[in-house]
Amino acid sequence: MSEESLFREVDEEVRRDEIENIWKKYGSWIVALCLGVILAVGGLKGWQYWQKQQAEAGGVAYFNAVQLANDGKTEDAGKAFSDLKNSHAGYAVFGSFKQAAAMAKAGDKKAAVAAYDKLAADSTVQETLKNLAQIKAAYLLADTASVADIQGRVAGFDNAASPWRSSARELVAFAAFRRGDYALADRKLNEILADFQSTSGAKQRARIFLSVVEPKLGDKKAKSN
Repeated sequence: MSEESLFREVDEEVRRDEIENIWKKYGSWIVALCLGVILAVGGLKGWQYWQKQQAEAGGVAYFNAVQLANDGKTEDAGKAFSDLKNSHAGYAVFGSFKQAAAMAKAGDKKAAVAAYDKLAADSTVQETLKNLAQIKAAYLLADTASVADIQGRVAGFDNAASPWRSSARELVAFAAFRRGDYALADRKLNEILADFQSTSGAKQRARIFLSVVEPKLGDKKAKSN
């Protein structure tokens, strides 16, 4: 046997003894750790499967409720949307929006506004969705509420930093026009046109609206003279 082979054999023997000593000393801990990893992975997979099943069930329940609303079955849809809040919280907010829209479509504007106001006041709802609820409620009230009421509802959006400013100004303009305040309507519509960040759709609506407002504004000035 060569010297190199002898050293290799001795080295392997030493390694084997070290492994045996480590196993004798820590074997139970190694087994426990392996079992822990297996259980953790199994638990994670189980939780992921359960979560997937819940999401799928929630999606089915949500779309069933939407179908009821689309079919005009407002009462049944309302119950289905309410059940979502208890069984599938992830879909509850979207269900509440759809339920409010179904109420408005059915002609129950008061209930729809109340539903949107409830969403806007809910601290668990994301800020963007709360803002959307406020705007939707204001649109439902634009043809009946006072100018002051509409201005109060959209006051937080009528500024250069708000992404909802065009909608807010459009709502105030509509309410003002309805109440005969053509100067205020004209000012708000021109604010939309002057805003370089206004969408093309918002500007197009503003131009069309101005074509109706400006003659009224001229007639009012002529009468005052």
